[in-house]
Amino acid sequence: MKVLVLGATGYIGSRLVPHLLEHDHRVVAASSSVPDLGRFGWDERVEAIRCDVTDPEAVDAALVGVDAVVYLVHSLDRTDFTDRDRWGAEVVAAAVADSDVRRLVYLSGLVPDVPEEELSAHIASRLEVERILLDSCDGAVALRAGVVVGAGSTSFEIVRQVATLFLVQPVPTWMQSSVQPVAVSDVLRAFDAALDGDVTGAIDLGGPDVVAYPDLMRAFARESGLPRVSVPVPIAPEALVGLATALATTAPFHTVTALVESLRHDMVCRRDHTWRPASGGPLLGVEEAVRRASTAQYAGPEGALPSDPGWTRHHRLLDVVPLPASGKAAARLALHRLRGFLPDT
Repeated sequence: MKVLVLGATGYIGSRLVPHLLEHDHRVVAASSSVPDLGRFGWDERVEAIRCDVTDPEAVDAALVGVDAVVYLVHSLDRTDFTDRDRWGAEVVAAAVADSDVRRLVYLSGLVPDVPEEELSAHIASRLEVERILLDSCDGAVALRAGVVVGAGSTSFEIVRQVATLFLVQPVPTWMQSSVQPVAVSDVLRAFDAALDGDVTGAIDLGGPDVVAYPDLMRAFARESGLPRVSVPVPIAPEALVGLATALATTAPFHTVTALVESLRHDMVCRRDHTWRPASGGPLLGVEEAVRRASTAQYAGPEGALPSDPGWTRHHRLLDVVPLPASGKAAARLALHRLRGFLPDT
């Protein structure tokens, strides 16, 4: 099968491309600029192209000879992400509808069981894009995932940084919502099923464990041997928490604040619409997923890659400095902030 991966240079895309090659697919890796094969560790089997999803001509050209499309484009680091993502989805959906593409798979987000007007802007946008793309062809699938546990994953790296930085962790009472994390390796397995199977519509992805957000931070702290204390905070406005989290991590500001806004609702799978693997073993639980994300042994598709954003990576100098983990986290954050004030060279 020839698969076009739109958004191939992102976190999931950079891991999905070699995964698809291992499963004997032909892969076209597309991004807003032509992906550098060497930077991503891909070989000449990958056809790398430029394709801005808001450019109808570029999308039409990219779809020629393609059997399936994987849509991984998200603009959460932009203030206008809702309009931008809607525009891209509409262009791609129209092009797919007029093409010979038999399968389209979109990585969406888990949708809380609340009235739509109560959804965060982030989740509402994912749902809007999902609906647009599901109407593009009969074989369209939306894989809904919440927190993806893996080195380099935005949501996991934010949890990692917060859990490492603070010895005492203030936790707003409204952040006791439940979440159902899924290991990045299981997300890749779900793409196999979505591309090769006959499932359609929206399918939820989640591991076997349902935990509260503070429990996820504690799981990382335990794996890393970091003693941490959580302190409930009864009054903590969402906007203030989003600002504080953005200031305490190296992740893009708008990405953090948009994600924090989504924490007020339970992000769990629907009982009758959850993907379960037919082969290859059970889904990873939280403890095992966190262990793999924290262990150098699992480099490659499950570990951090050289192509991951700079804000997710460690500083080599700090790795050899004799500081406690919280001290290194603070120094890393300070260096990141300092770099923002330095002129480009």
